[in-house]
Amino acid sequence: MSENSHDGDSGTGTGSTPATDPAHAPDRRAWVAPLISTVVTLPLGLIALFIGGLTPMACDSCNGAAADRFDASFTIAWTVLWIGLLTALFVLIASWAVPHQLRHAARRLGLALAAPATVVVTFVAFMALVDWP
Repeated sequence: MSENSHDGDSGTGTGSTPATDPAHAPDRRAWVAPLISTVVTLPLGLIALFIGGLTPMACDSCNGAAADRFDASFTIAWTVLWIGLLTALFVLIASWAVPHQLRHAARRLGLALAAPATVVVTFVAFMALVDWP
């Protein structure tokens, strides 16, 4: 009989099962980090999207080369903003999807913290990419 055949049964025929590992126990507070992340991330994302949508008004009075530079940079920055906000949404969904066991608590917390951080980094990148008049 191989050593790994029955997870803890050494072939003696006792049929004993290993004790339940506390890391596999359900995490009763598994919903806290994703909930706080949701409450922070969604409004931040909406604010970033709102400000990004108002950005073209900064160059209403521009004409000529300044308007062309602004339009070209805004197109790239707007794409980056959307990709970043969608990434933040996927990270947020992943924080909810992590299994509710104690052994996954660090992964769940990391994803929950990464979602609003992704929104902030994306918004900063958006503002830096726009060639302001």
